[in-house]
Amino acid sequence: MITKLKEGFEDEGPLNQRFETLEANMRDHVAEMTKDIKSLFATSADKDALWNLYLNSFPKGTNEIRIKRTEHDCSACRHFIKQFGNVVSIKNGEITSIWDFDLSEGSRYGPVVKALSEYVHSCPIVDIATIDSSSIGVEKNFEKPENGDVITWGHLHVNLPFRLVNCSRSTAATVRGRASELRNVFKRSLDEISEDAVLSVLELISQNSLYKGEEWKGVLTEFQKHQANYNLLSPGGKEIYTWEQSVLAGPVVGKIRNHSIGVLLIDLSKGVDLDEAVRKYESIVAPTNYKRPKAIFTKRMLEDAQKEITELGYLSALGRRHATLDDIRINDILFANRDVVKQIKGGDNPFDEMMKTVPVKTKSFDKVEEVSINTFVSEILPRAQNVEILLENKHNGNLVSLIAPINRESASMFKWGNNFSWAYKGNITDSMKQRVKAAGGAIDGVLRFSIQWNDNHDNENDFDAHCIEPNGNEISFRNKRGHPSSGMLDVDIIQPSRQTKDGIAVENITWADRNKMPNGVYKMFVHNYSHNGGKSGFTAEIEFDGQIYSFVYNQELKQGEKVQVAEVTYDKKTGIFTIVEKIPSNLASRKLWNLDTNQFHPVSVIMMSPNHWGNQEIGNKHFFFMLKECQNDEKPNGFFNEYLREDLLTHKRVFEALGNKMRVAQSDNQLSGLGFSSTQRNELVVRVEGHVNRVIKVVF
Repeated sequence: MITKLKEGFEDEGPLNQRFETLEANMRDHVAEMTKDIKSLFATSADKDALWNLYLNSFPKGTNEIRIKRTEHDCSACRHFIKQFGNVVSIKNGEITSIWDFDLSEGSRYGPVVKALSEYVHSCPIVDIATIDSSSIGVEKNFEKPENGDVITWGHLHVNLPFRLVNCSRSTAATVRGRASELRNVFKRSLDEISEDAVLSVLELISQNSLYKGEEWKGVLTEFQKHQANYNLLSPGGKEIYTWEQSVLAGPVVGKIRNHSIGVLLIDLSKGVDLDEAVRKYESIVAPTNYKRPKAIFTKRMLEDAQKEITELGYLSALGRRHATLDDIRINDILFANRDVVKQIKGGDNPFDEMMKTVPVKTKSFDKVEEVSINTFVSEILPRAQNVEILLENKHNGNLVSLIAPINRESASMFKWGNNFSWAYKGNITDSMKQRVKAAGGAIDGVLRFSIQWNDNHDNENDFDAHCIEPNGNEISFRNKRGHPSSGMLDVDIIQPSRQTKDGIAVENITWADRNKMPNGVYKMFVHNYSHNGGKSGFTAEIEFDGQIYSFVYNQELKQGEKVQVAEVTYDKKTGIFTIVEKIPSNLASRKLWNLDTNQFHPVSVIMMSPNHWGNQEIGNKHFFFMLKECQNDEKPNGFFNEYLREDLLTHKRVFEALGNKMRVAQSDNQLSGLGFSSTQRNELVVRVEGHVNRVIKVVF
């Protein structure tokens, strides 16, 4: 048998002249250049030009005519070069072609490899290389001439790692099209999005000032790294970088300008006002009832505000804490129980000891009277010796704390002459309400029906909340919004594990306007629209007038099964809701700021809000009933913009953020209780002890 490694060159020739040396060097080189990469790339090198260059680059006399063609003019090698000759890899911005390897000095293949390498490097990358097989080319074939000898012919051939082979069901053209689009969008993103825009959005996310911004933090941080690297490169380097890194970055980072966050980034890069740009972004991604929780400001705005606050002498007034009895004066309050009077400035009255010696005959009066807050303050409080209030579940939103400056001598930043402020309860303690709000649902309507399921990750069923209104209109996923009653379904979960972060699903129906609601019965029920193997039931809440009725249904719902939760009747004449339970509910006592509801609790002091202390009457009047052992378990804002002096409102965004950032630390010694605005209708049951013991309903 005679073995031919290539036409015209027998294996007994010099080693550096053998075709097997060329093939071995190429094989080793391609194995090295494809190490630790995700894709190969194709240059614009013309396939016919490559083949002709290959044939024409042999030194004179080394590619002689054999029979009818030159020795290296074979179909197998021609196919290899046209298929694979223009392919390159990119590692850390460096391009390597399949021809970038050295041969021994004097090798007849050296000039060929060098010419092909120079040509491929002179052509730009235009696409990814889609390889359909890990074996490129034909390693060898056999010929049997008339004399009976078998001749083995060697050809250009390499094996590629399987990860570089296109295993997609899509055509090669489709795969290349997607990759080219990804690269082009990635480059546009890097060219059009400014570094300042990325920094501003990351700053908003860190402040929690952007709706669902936290979801983009990782993507933006990754894009920012690419941006920093990209901006240091030459134009040619940028072309190479975007081809290499678009494959590594993937479609989320690579196509960032096409996502919702990209709209915000592009607008900021174009110089659109920060507020306007964020509003545009939120109009795309946020539900209609979304309210941004944080102020929008940038580093520059913060620096300007800091400078002016320092110049005006308000820097020491920013630190806030819970107010205590030691902070207030006797003239600032309407009433104080005897056991706290001595703790109040100016409260050590010599007549107090004499009053203790005067016998008081008390009488009980069980009838509940109804009086206005003004009558209560002017006629009942002056004769009261002890006051207790009935804390009800509906008072959850009335919880309030009095806030004082850490530095008692600091200048007042507020419209009134003292440095005290107040903060109502701002956090939501009810887990279902919290989930509804997080999902974009409304929780502040006059009537709310919410359901929750898959708490234990064992129920992927598609449960739906429904309500049939008195006129027969049904609110459900088929008919969510636009109802004359102001009712709407604003949270609709179909796949719990895919649509929620923790897999726990909620749905929510709410009515915003009592005046629009028709008179009659509202039938609320849960429908198992799609049974997906879930064996557990659901929980539900119905809330109106501050009361939350909780329901638990522990049984499995079959496909299409409906379970009625309750019927709520609305009397339009009186404006009163009543409920008939179809499954048992739980209206138990709750814990609000360390106090049990549905019980009477002693009052320490009663006062008006600080904007009405002394002779001041600035803004709405609030009445505070501070309760013993009431403990605010949140971290309330130190102040709000509506309290600030006019000369500080130039920096309102920064102050809003500061009020949120300079939160008041937890304290065992605090003045907290219930607050009632004089402009909002409300009521409070009060038990008063004095010459006559009686229970009074105070109406605001």
